[in-house]
Amino acid sequence: MDKTAHTSAPNPLAEGLILTKPLVLIGLMGVGKTTIGKRLAAQLGLSFVDADEEIEKAAGQTVSDIFASLGEAGFRDGEQRVIARLLDGEPMVIATGGGAMTLAQTRKNIKQKSISLWLKTDLDIIARRVAHKTHRPLLKDRDPMEVLRQQAKARYPLYGHANLTVNTGDNSHARTVDLVLSALKAYLETRHDTNH
Repeated sequence: MDKTAHTSAPNPLAEGLILTKPLVLIGLMGVGKTTIGKRLAAQLGLSFVDADEEIEKAAGQTVSDIFASLGEAGFRDGEQRVIARLLDGEPMVIATGGGAMTLAQTRKNIKQKSISLWLKTDLDIIARRVAHKTHRPLLKDRDPMEVLRQQAKARYPLYGHANLTVNTGDNSHARTVDLVLSALKAYLETRHDTNH
């Protein structure tokens, strides 16, 4: 778990924000879940965990190698177990892989035990970001835009179950963190009002 990734100046939008359960970031690959997650965790005074990194630690091999040896179904099974374990821990910020929500049990666990946040960005922006990445098994020898279109069609209805959606556009990381903190604050205030 990473608590020292970013020691940026305190963000006034984070003042008074106290999470009692994990914040889970969902969305397509390349949308910025890890980068934004680390910055959010720093602002909220929480640990940050990248689910893919935890899966790699548990399996003793890279995501690409797991896909190669066990296939996507085998990977999703391990992913479900790792995310379930993380959700049972202390409040933290968790970045999930783009396909985490495709498994019904993972969706159920996230819905019951966390606040879920969909980071949403135009596909052309994501395609530009992931075009030259070599560590993404689902892009191997394929056109990134074609893969992203297929994934958006299959996954957007699943991401739509998130508690919050933030359209990040092509904003800076700092601006995206502001947008997320504002959305989170509004959500928590609404929940507070309905609980009393």
